[in-house]
Amino acid sequence: MDFRFIHIGKMIEKSVIESGIEISRICNFFHLEEQQIRNVYQSEDISASDLLKWSKLLKYDFFRLYSQHIILYSPSCSTDCLKTKNKQKTSLPKFRKNIYTREVIEFILELINTGQKTKMQIVEEYRIPKTTLYKWISKNMNLDEEY
Repeated sequence: MDFRFIHIGKMIEKSVIESGIEISRICNFFHLEEQQIRNVYQSEDISASDLLKWSKLLKYDFFRLYSQHIILYSPSCSTDCLKTKNKQKTSLPKFRKNIYTREVIEFILELINTGQKTKMQIVEEYRIPKTTLYKWISKNMNLDEEY
């Protein structure tokens, strides 16, 4: 999965096909006509409230696609930026940014295994700590040996 370009409609359609949910059930759930549902499949983006409904219906966290995009492609923050950020008070919930899902780890390891990127490129472009990357590589090699 390339997290750089997300076409959410295609992802939803793929999930619908894999889940085998009938179009009539989807129409009833959203109170929409079949053509309107098919239009969603063509949409590159949809509202957050609709995405939440799709996530519940299909039992898949579509928001995670965007979270992974942010983890991989958001610009790095300078030291001055970090100092300012830590002092700012906010009422919004705080989340740890560096929580890597299995999909992200597999994506990164695939880039290395196929030779598309070097380890240093991964560290620099995605700001993944060297120790973390080498742990992933080590664990992946152990998994490959088991099979």
